[in-house]
Amino acid sequence: MAHRIIISGGGTGGHVYPAIAIANALRRIEPGIEILFVGANGRMEMERVPEAGYEIVGLDIQGIDRKSLLNNLVLPFKLVSSLIKSRRIIKEFNADAAVGVGGFASGALLMAANYLGLPTLIQEQNSYAGLTNKSLSRKAEKICVAYDGMDQFFPSEKIVFTGNPIRRDAVATEGKREFALQIFGLQPHKKTILIIGGSLGARQMNGYVLDVMHELGEKEDVQFIWQTGKAYYEDMKMMLKLDQLIPGNVKVKPYLDRMDLAYAAADLIISRAGAGTISELCVVGKPVLLVPSPNVADDHQTKNAEALVAKNAAVMISEADARDTMIYLALELLADEAKCAALGTEIKKLARLDADDVIAREVLKLIK
Repeated sequence: MAHRIIISGGGTGGHVYPAIAIANALRRIEPGIEILFVGANGRMEMERVPEAGYEIVGLDIQGIDRKSLLNNLVLPFKLVSSLIKSRRIIKEFNADAAVGVGGFASGALLMAANYLGLPTLIQEQNSYAGLTNKSLSRKAEKICVAYDGMDQFFPSEKIVFTGNPIRRDAVATEGKREFALQIFGLQPHKKTILIIGGSLGARQMNGYVLDVMHELGEKEDVQFIWQTGKAYYEDMKMMLKLDQLIPGNVKVKPYLDRMDLAYAAADLIISRAGAGTISELCVVGKPVLLVPSPNVADDHQTKNAEALVAKNAAVMISEADARDTMIYLALELLADEAKCAALGTEIKKLARLDADDVIAREVLKLIK
């Protein structure tokens, strides 16, 4: 009889893509396995998971709104209704185990699973665990982590060091550089900087690029791929058109469907420091300038970045310094071939390509 697994969580690519990677690994190991995703209505998992070929059920749940206290008044009611719905989903699906990858839906589903006595596994992507996962860890059987020192947050006997699951197709860059440059309309004799603000984009980073757009057009030996994020693309396009600012050496994209080609084209990458992105960057093995977002719980992106900087595997710049220096620092770094080579070598040492398989096997162990 086929096993039945629920995978819950999402909100950003850093949660959604690892969840899909775990599901794919479960299918590789046990082709007949039945998998159901549980996400939050209105979040990106409700689109990405079906695209990956899996069924998903949405919960009407949200996080704390720090900008509007009024919106938070409905939170307790949404949590209660999500817990009730989660219990119903688990029973109707007749699940054997539940996996939580972080995000709003993950907390409600795993709480319901714990109440029903279902074995649970937490996949913690970041170097600094959030409050929800710390709370859920008390009843979880296993906690899969990607950074050293996580016993400060979780019971050490439950921790399994696995690394973060990644999109294998996104990091398959070998032999694709020439084709990638053609697809993006870039010149093979110029060096390329890739600017990414995470799966949803980053408003501040977009602003920093806009501020120096005039100067970017004057860089004869450098070209840029700039992912704005879908939410900001129209605004960026409007601002660029108003000033007639888009130079030929800057390719502006709302979203990069083929990350493998973007990574293959890049000689240097400017990026936020989400755990999922960092795990991909380690496999890609290119020099990286990390600009951690300060607008995340417990400032965990800074801690993620610091873990790489401590191993000489990346360069980090704070949000406070980024506006004036982000692009200039990237250009300075790109010109230092020895430094770039060293960074690429060290970050590659941290790569874990098999995290999805290791986690999938831990999930199946829970059932047996």
